[in-house]
Amino acid sequence: MSRISYFLLLLLLIMRTIAESNGKDEGECAMKHDGSRKIGGVIDYCSRTGREQGIAMEMAVQDFHHLTCSIHLVLRFKDSQGSSARAASSALELIGSEEVEAIIGTITPPEATLVSEIENATRDMPIISLTSSPSILPTYQLPFFLQMANDIKVNIQCIAAIVNYFQWRKVTVIYQDNDDFITDSVITLLSDSLRVVGSEIDHHLSFPPQSSVSEHNGAIEQELRKLRSNSNRVFILVQSSIRFAISLFEKVKQMGMMEKGYVWIVGDEIASLLDSIDSSALYNMQGVLGFRTSFIDSSKSFRRFKTKFRKHYGTRYAEEEEYSNPSIYALRAYDAARTIAEAMDKSPANATSKELFKQILSSNFEGLSGRIRFRNTTLLKHLPTFQVINVVGKSYREVAIWSPQFGFTENSNRHEGENTAFGNMTMKELGPIHWPGGLQTVPKGWTSFGFDEDKPLKIGVPARGAFNQFVKVSYDKGINGSYVTGFSVEVFEAVVKRLPYQLPYVLVPFYGSYDDMVEQVYSKGLDAAVGDTEIMAYRYQYAEFSQPYLESGLIMVVTAKPDKSKERWVFLETFTRRMWLITIAMHTFIGFVIWLIEHAENPDLTRFGAVLWFSVTVLFFAHREPLRSNLSRFVLAPWLFAILIITASFTASLTSMLTISHLQPSVSDIDTLLRTNASVGCNGNSFIVGYLINVLGFKPKNIRKIDSINDYPDAFRNGDIQAAFFVVPHAKVFLAKYCKGFTMTGPTFKLGGFGFVFPKGSRLAFEFSEAILKVMENGEMPRLEEYLLISNNSCSQSTGVSDGSSSSLGPRPFAGLFFVSGGISAFAFLVATVRMARRHQHFIRAKLNGLRTSAFTFLTNCTQFVEFRFLQGNPIRQTNSQE
Repeated sequence: MSRISYFLLLLLLIMRTIAESNGKDEGECAMKHDGSRKIGGVIDYCSRTGREQGIAMEMAVQDFHHLTCSIHLVLRFKDSQGSSARAASSALELIGSEEVEAIIGTITPPEATLVSEIENATRDMPIISLTSSPSILPTYQLPFFLQMANDIKVNIQCIAAIVNYFQWRKVTVIYQDNDDFITDSVITLLSDSLRVVGSEIDHHLSFPPQSSVSEHNGAIEQELRKLRSNSNRVFILVQSSIRFAISLFEKVKQMGMMEKGYVWIVGDEIASLLDSIDSSALYNMQGVLGFRTSFIDSSKSFRRFKTKFRKHYGTRYAEEEEYSNPSIYALRAYDAARTIAEAMDKSPANATSKELFKQILSSNFEGLSGRIRFRNTTLLKHLPTFQVINVVGKSYREVAIWSPQFGFTENSNRHEGENTAFGNMTMKELGPIHWPGGLQTVPKGWTSFGFDEDKPLKIGVPARGAFNQFVKVSYDKGINGSYVTGFSVEVFEAVVKRLPYQLPYVLVPFYGSYDDMVEQVYSKGLDAAVGDTEIMAYRYQYAEFSQPYLESGLIMVVTAKPDKSKERWVFLETFTRRMWLITIAMHTFIGFVIWLIEHAENPDLTRFGAVLWFSVTVLFFAHREPLRSNLSRFVLAPWLFAILIITASFTASLTSMLTISHLQPSVSDIDTLLRTNASVGCNGNSFIVGYLINVLGFKPKNIRKIDSINDYPDAFRNGDIQAAFFVVPHAKVFLAKYCKGFTMTGPTFKLGGFGFVFPKGSRLAFEFSEAILKVMENGEMPRLEEYLLISNNSCSQSTGVSDGSSSSLGPRPFAGLFFVSGGISAFAFLVATVRMARRHQHFIRAKLNGLRTSAFTFLTNCTQFVEFRFLQGNPIRQTNSQE
């Protein structure tokens, strides 16, 4: 025989010896103990998850027997068949006929509550649940109920995070309704979580359990047809078996619902089992997004478990041997069985349920699914992390990691103990992602009126607007078609760039009125409308509007005439009162300083000459004779420069006030127009006509409809109208172009502003509103508006009516000049004072001596007077004085 044959024979003998040893060990353990301790298992053998859990629990008991023979454990399984009622009855059978001491399985809190109510003695029975369910029941109702799986709330948060990341505003939820309690809780939690991130459930679709679906296979196709007719394209499969998911995606692929524009998301229940389905099923799921619980798959213990699991599973279910990798559900089942086995090993055979449960709570070991340690009745472990995966080709790839603590991260290390390692590695982009249909950009998640992703939306624009600065439709012979420009179009393009997806559109000129254009959106002749369309309450019955991109209101524009009432004293308004006072005070002070300097250095000046010098200096800063002191020239020079600047400013301000400020409107208010039966003009294609008639009370015959901005000046000049009514943005453009002779007056009637028009219930209204705010916040909108006014400004003067005070100059612009000149003058005053004191020191000393003598005489007289008055008031002192 060859060496290979000897080697194979030796390998077979070793494997046989191990198998016999295993059987012998179990037999010895069974013979060593007269009685066995039983563990119950409630699983769904119809599902892949249940089959994995059954194999894993058996492996846990076998591994326990290999380590110790102190007790003999027996597993007793019951098949729940995916039914909530069957799961409760199976648990009752295990407790009653099988006399198990603990139960592991897919048991939800309501099922456990039902069991405890039927069998009151089993209220203390330790139950470890392997099903993800919301933790909404108080612990006192089920004090011996432990949940090994994730809290379903964390799974729901992950779904909401994915939806929020891609900015999908509405989703459709699909699920299998196996348990009313769990289903209702999941839908409620998902709805609340989506609402927090600005999204909502547009529709939800329930399917019966798999056994019923096989009997009514056409139900899937029928329901999917209904979903396909809706505009929403984001579908989330939150709860189902892997077999149902395979059937569903097969139908989805057949019906063309895996093409461009569609989004499919599967939860942990499906994504964790993708390794167990064949390539044909994955072919129907190309582009699907999902998330699965992350676990340590690189440890030696997991590799050993995986090898043994594949062997056991392949032997038991040969038809699935190729796809027999264990999932997180198998790992949890193994850890749950090990937890109970070790607890039973530490407790005596006659231990009560409470004592056994206490031992379970004291468990502390590193399991395959993570650290197994309990606090009260809760598994104490790190919050789970999820791998966000994308189905591509014959498998899937990881695109990100998500955790409740850190959100989306790009760290591919899936060790729970190292979750904090990627806390600062937040992803900027989640991907790259292969979307259904091979789409490279993020699907927008909806389609309008059944249009395809690549079919552009028909966006109507007003072609007959009076102000083509906002929307201008021109014809191009080169392309044999029209093209659209203008401020509103530029804003629309800027907003589209801020959308989180590509929006194909085409601008379609509309030659009717603005109201007709809004009604066309309502009747689906247009997908939306863009332009200087005012947001009005009555238009909401036909359409929805975005956030206003430009504030608006109704304002009156009239001709302006000069106001002669203030021209006599208008020059006084060039400066503020404070400026006048400071200038006069500085002028007087500097004149006095110059006089003091000149007098100090020329004491021979006559009193009359000194006064004359002071007067002339104060009034004119000039004299026929030149200044004799250099110090005087040093003081005078900066003040003359300041006077030059002040005079130039005075001239400029006065010129401006004489030419602009004193204009008054020809008509002061609307009541005057109504009382005089005057004619007014407005854009006949807009809502203003109806507003003037229904709100302001104008007669229809007094309203002139004007079609172009250029026709208004002629209408005013010819006397056809005495006033024109514009929305504020139009009025600003009109006054920028025709700034001379016109002004705004009267009250401003507040309106909704300019907005974009969308169909009722359209997601675009919300998404455009958010994008408009982004354009406003980054400063792009003010720049566009400023450019609109500048490009139409034909003159450089302001068009408003000034009250004069707003243009008056105060001292602040001249503070530097005043400070420099005043500082120099103060210094010169100090110098001049010192010089005069030195020159007349003898005179000053004589004066001081005279003052001193006068003061001494005054004090002596005061003292004598006080003594006299004192003697007058004291008779004894008078007698003594006389004697």
